[in-house]
Amino acid sequence: MPDSNEASTKTPSPVSRPWYQRIGPGIITACVVIGPGSILSSSAVGAKNGFALSWVVVLAVAFMMVYMMLGARLGVAASQSPATLLTERVGRWLAALIGVGVFFISAAFQFGNNLGVYAAFKEYDEYITKVPFLRVEYILVLFNVLAISFVFGFRDLYRVIERLMMMFVALMLLSFAINLLFAKPDPAEFFAGFVPVLGSVVANQNPADLLDISLLALVGTTFVITAAYNQAYLVRQKGWGKEDLKDGLRDARIGSVIMGLITIMLMSTAAAALRGQALSDVSQVAAGLRPAFGEWGHTLFCLGLFAAAYSSFLVNSMIGGFILADGLGLGSKPSDFGPKLFTTIVLLTGMVVALLILNAGFNKFLAIVAAQAVTVVAAPLVAGALWWLTNRTDIMGADRNTPTVNVLAGLGFALLLAMAGYTACVSIPTNVKKMRQAREQPAASMADIVPDVSRQS
Repeated sequence: MPDSNEASTKTPSPVSRPWYQRIGPGIITACVVIGPGSILSSSAVGAKNGFALSWVVVLAVAFMMVYMMLGARLGVAASQSPATLLTERVGRWLAALIGVGVFFISAAFQFGNNLGVYAAFKEYDEYITKVPFLRVEYILVLFNVLAISFVFGFRDLYRVIERLMMMFVALMLLSFAINLLFAKPDPAEFFAGFVPVLGSVVANQNPADLLDISLLALVGTTFVITAAYNQAYLVRQKGWGKEDLKDGLRDARIGSVIMGLITIMLMSTAAAALRGQALSDVSQVAAGLRPAFGEWGHTLFCLGLFAAAYSSFLVNSMIGGFILADGLGLGSKPSDFGPKLFTTIVLLTGMVVALLILNAGFNKFLAIVAAQAVTVVAAPLVAGALWWLTNRTDIMGADRNTPTVNVLAGLGFALLLAMAGYTACVSIPTNVKKMRQAREQPAASMADIVPDVSRQS
């Protein structure tokens, strides 16, 4: 029997209510996309290339918006969860394969999120260590315990997460906007960066010099297909149906615009204040802002970093847990035990790997290579499944994809295939080489950890 929409929270939403009271899933998706990886990649690109690649952010956000809207439309139009739809039309094997792939991607990103929370608090280690028996690692464990308590402790989990993520988004927008004001970017360079080639011309750069791995990281940490796929689950958890399609699409647009704004603010801040610096981890970004903006600006950045890391921390683990549980036929509702169990496993995996890296000299490249190998297969598969489902008349009815949407989705799919090919042919061999070298060298420093984690996608 078709499963009903997952929310017990659905209440009639009069059209007269303000738009900001009729959004939510897109804000949650923005929170998972803006994590430590996106902060590092956007800051590193800004410090290296100035404002010249702002147009790349707009392009990546546009593709993310297309797939978020596909997810939203699938969630409101279908009477069943995505895994159930795939199981009935293709087989359980495909739903399970997607679930396993998304689970491992989320687990890999989770240890990056743990390192982001660690980096935010490590900036104030001199104060933390003054408290008896307290270490930053203990704070990391505490936040994982809090996250698990969120998963099991709230009956209406979606509503709690939505409100919490709205608070985190507001904190990120405020923190990074004030940082940008401190930086005082040059208006001519800033606006020129939104036009391909023009930004590099204004900055007197060679456009060919802009094409490097940091550009791939910038796209990969903005166009996050697993988060777009999860949009279908979020709109169902909110309780939206076909009558809420307009709200669902508006919500997806607003969420993608917010993630674009935050990414551009971060990149522009680094372009104005950290130009020429080689940034290899988020701690270096924070440390670089201290002399530029003073203690207050540095503190604001660390608040934004914590909000980005912990919001992504929570939602990322739920993406892996819920999609795997659904793929295995163990439920997709927040009240089901399966999603809670797998979400907890993602959280614990990320925490344990992060602590091993920080304290036991664990070879981080082994985890990175494994994550990249899963991404090569899972990312195009997830995108293809979402695109295929939203093209089926038996599922979508009159809301199936239009030709224009299919062209845009096809371009986004081609981009994901190109990124997967690059990862398979360049990134994985590079990290395998680093993994071999690491066996012969002392444990990596913190400066070696975060950059590779952030570029898993």
